[in-house]
Amino acid sequence: MNEAQIRRDLVRYSHAMHAAGWVANHDGNLSARLGADRIVCTPTAFSKLDVTRDDLVLVNGDGKKIAGRRRPFSELVLHRMVYGNRKDASAVVHAHPPYATAFGVSGRALPHPFLPEAVVSLGPAIPTIPLTAPGQASADALRAQVRRCDAVLIAGNGVLTWGPSLELAYLRLELVEHLAKIAHHAQGLGGVRPLESAIVDPLLAKRRKAGLAAPEEGMSPGEAPDMVARAVAMVSEGIPNVDAEQVRRMARDILASLGRDGSSTR
Repeated sequence: MNEAQIRRDLVRYSHAMHAAGWVANHDGNLSARLGADRIVCTPTAFSKLDVTRDDLVLVNGDGKKIAGRRRPFSELVLHRMVYGNRKDASAVVHAHPPYATAFGVSGRALPHPFLPEAVVSLGPAIPTIPLTAPGQASADALRAQVRRCDAVLIAGNGVLTWGPSLELAYLRLELVEHLAKIAHHAQGLGGVRPLESAIVDPLLAKRRKAGLAAPEEGMSPGEAPDMVARAVAMVSEGIPNVDAEQVRRMARDILASLGRDGSSTR
């Protein structure tokens, strides 16, 4: 997609975000990666209702403005954390959709997965990032999860989603809010019923086959490097009583958890 279309999409989804009621005042921000060291984003202190292509800001990979008459937003540090750790991500969106944000500010986890369709779109988890001071501390808190999922709640700060396009990043945000709204309504009926692994596992396989899985999906932070190290040790050090089938099973587990790119670290 060329730069002109990306800029049109940034304006389009800024307006859609406002129309959906997910932002107020100057809330929310959107960005898209144009290349290895260029990011175009919405401006700070600006209603998403009023954003035009002339208001967009171009920055480099360090967040320094290259072009544009306005200033970039301070939460660009979160977007840069995504781009720095997810080579498959070309767009990031952030907003305060009321139902999903309510889960974050109340300290309650979103009870995902409970709808099959959402498993393929969002994977097995929508983590909540702990509340931190704005700035680098918030980006550091995000770092532990960014390679494991495509959407997070941020305690006290809404929802952050990303994807290979602005459309998919926006649709993931839309789906998170949809799930949160259903979960909220279900609370009065006894709460949602989580999907069993017999249902979830085949859906995650479909997600991997479609090339949608996050690089370290399904793993706790730091688990992937440990799994790789154990498998390598078994082969290279000749650990006794370990047969080839055991190593093959571990390799399959690693590849399944890592998703499509097969790397455990960036």
